[in-house]
Amino acid sequence: MRPMDPFFPKKYYARKKFFKIFGGEMKIYDENRSNLLFYVKQKAFRIKEDISIYGDESKNTELLRIRTKSIFDIAGTYDVSDSVKNEQVGALRRKAWASFARDTWLILDKSGKEIATLKEDSMLKALLRRFLLGALFPQTFSITMDGKEVGELRQTFNPFVPQYTVDFSMDTENKLDRRLGIAAVVILQVVEGKQDG
Repeated sequence: MRPMDPFFPKKYYARKKFFKIFGGEMKIYDENRSNLLFYVKQKAFRIKEDISIYGDESKNTELLRIRTKSIFDIAGTYDVSDSVKNEQVGALRRKAWASFARDTWLILDKSGKEIATLKEDSMLKALLRRFLLGALFPQTFSITMDGKEVGELRQTFNPFVPQYTVDFSMDTENKLDRRLGIAAVVILQVVEGKQDG
């Protein structure tokens, strides 16, 4: 088991705050939606994306940090670092051209090697969302690693607030670093929020 796995469960629920004037906020709860696991703060007035993930709303302990590499990065690469250990965890990179029709992300390890793929459920459903049904047709993403599905991020029906139920229970061998799983759902909420706004 990885050292921080106990703090990053296999099932949880993530919800972005509906209205926030300066910077975005998200809360990540356990699967029962009763206990707050993480508090996410997106810093305001930044040219490059800068997101902190804390243990609670006091913001005393930053656990993870997500930052974009460059304002000129068209694809969108988000570096993920462990704030407690002061080390790079990996990154998520959006496949820009592929994502016009169907959202697709690459999950990279700390050396920049592709280790997994995060992909919207189907091309047909993706096109229906973009051109007909929009927020009325929630997204589902699967994370595959070595040809096997290790996680699912399912957007709940809410036209106003990005919300996801997250399930990594199929990752029985703990292949995917759970810190990257947390980063994935946070990044999706940030990106979807910008697209919907």
